[in-house]
Amino acid sequence: MKYLSVLLSAALVTAAAAQTRTANVQVSFTEKAGTLDMRRISLGQGGLSEETIWGDRMVEIRALRPRLVRLFLQEYFDLLPAPGQYHFDSLDRSVDLILKTGATPLMTIAFKPRGLFPKVDQDIVEPNDWNAWEDLIYNMVRHYKERGAGIRYWEVGNEPDIGEDGGCPYRFTPENYLPYYQHTVAAILRADPDAKVGGPAVANYRSPILPALIEFGAAGKAPLNFISWHIYSGKPAQVRETIDYAHGLLAKHPALSVETFLDEWNMSLSNPVRDPRFQPAYVTETAWQMIDAKLDYSCYYHIRDYYVDVNRFSQFMSPKGAAAMGRWWNRMPQYDGLFDYQNTIRPAYFAFKLLSRLSGDRLNFESSDAAVHGFFTYDPLYLTNNLLIWNFSSQPVKVTINAKDAPGKLLMRPELLDAMAASYDENARLRPLDPVTIKPGPFHTEVELGPYGIAFWSFEPAR
Repeated sequence: MKYLSVLLSAALVTAAAAQTRTANVQVSFTEKAGTLDMRRISLGQGGLSEETIWGDRMVEIRALRPRLVRLFLQEYFDLLPAPGQYHFDSLDRSVDLILKTGATPLMTIAFKPRGLFPKVDQDIVEPNDWNAWEDLIYNMVRHYKERGAGIRYWEVGNEPDIGEDGGCPYRFTPENYLPYYQHTVAAILRADPDAKVGGPAVANYRSPILPALIEFGAAGKAPLNFISWHIYSGKPAQVRETIDYAHGLLAKHPALSVETFLDEWNMSLSNPVRDPRFQPAYVTETAWQMIDAKLDYSCYYHIRDYYVDVNRFSQFMSPKGAAAMGRWWNRMPQYDGLFDYQNTIRPAYFAFKLLSRLSGDRLNFESSDAAVHGFFTYDPLYLTNNLLIWNFSSQPVKVTINAKDAPGKLLMRPELLDAMAASYDENARLRPLDPVTIKPGPFHTEVELGPYGIAFWSFEPAR
């Protein structure tokens, strides 16, 4: 038995070694491939409470440098407490928090004031007074324009194809979404002619509401500056498919100048991969797919997990809808947030932290392995080259990295993203390795990436 045990152990080691594949990556310090604007890979939060949910994490979010933070304008903000009276104080606090990060809000209109929608019913989508609705929208947009908030994007609706199942009190059809959109954007642009308007932020990217809105805009029936949709999938290739689909719809109307927003995305949350290494690599691989597919903006959902007040939601959602919100957010395990319910930082945050270091000149990067992707950049502010590589695979890989043109004597600082570290300390999660000085000319290094492994190197002038 002892002899058999030794044989089995040796066989397992041999099998593990055989499963470690190899990959070659070629980079160039001098061959440019355009620019890389990682600020377009942005964030979202909302739909849960009027509280500033992540207010004590402002500094950490500012460090990620998002250009946008998507914000739900839900009924709990009580924007129309009485006819002709407007209440923006609670919403101001969330807008101001976003502005402190250096981002601007992407404002998502998803509220139904009781005075304009006296019956709680997700299928009643037209207010009882269109003029009063437009006055509310006009005054809200003017309020933020006069405050100098710098808001550019106003989104009409959130997951209008599924209604309360998406956490919002509307459920539209293509036929009734279009007049609602038309009335709403008319009021937005009356208050701020420079605003960018769009939607429909569908939950199912193949919802007929999306092509209907594009055709509506192409026919000149309402302005359309961007289209938006959502997907939750553990397969970045499926995320890429949604982008290609949206571009295909727009290609039928070449006269339109429309940006593309995937403004809710994450891995599958109803059936998540629970390996803590998966989500950070999923973030980097999905960001790569988005950039490669020429998506204009994305908003990762979301910043922080949060419990909902079912009684509050019962004021503007059906008992069934409010209960569903409560079950999902208060009872189900959650993997959405960069910070969990207890405000603990998750490994995915550090994937965004590494991505945030990559803006600047994009340099040539070629990989021999379809699961090994990365970015190589030059940052003119920090005077560093930055290299990020990951293995979006459940099998380990040994990566050899070569360049022919290191521009001078450089100090190379390697780091590994350790999603399994026992500590939440940044130096444990982004584990530094010993720096190495490299000489001008040919450059060579190797790294072994485990399943869903992520590695980063900075190259700075050596003293």
